Amino acid sequence: MHPTMINNWKRQLLDEASSLFEKGSETSKANESQQAQIDELYRQIGQLKVERDFLANSSAQLGLKSEKPW
Repeated sequence: MHPTMINNWKRQLLDEASSLFEKGSETSKANESQQAQIDELYRQIGQLKVERDFLANSSAQLGLKSEKPW
């Protein structure tokens, strides 16, 4: 570890330490935004799984080659 890097971290902590304990700070807003994005991604994953399974079943019914690599 280089001393300059440690000094930069220390300075950053001292400058932003008060925001760690504030309620309703930007970090909580960022966490809410990230959680909303995660929820949307999980929704999309679920939708894609349903579509994949539907297409796999449909292709099997039509007699098309269906190998499930997953």
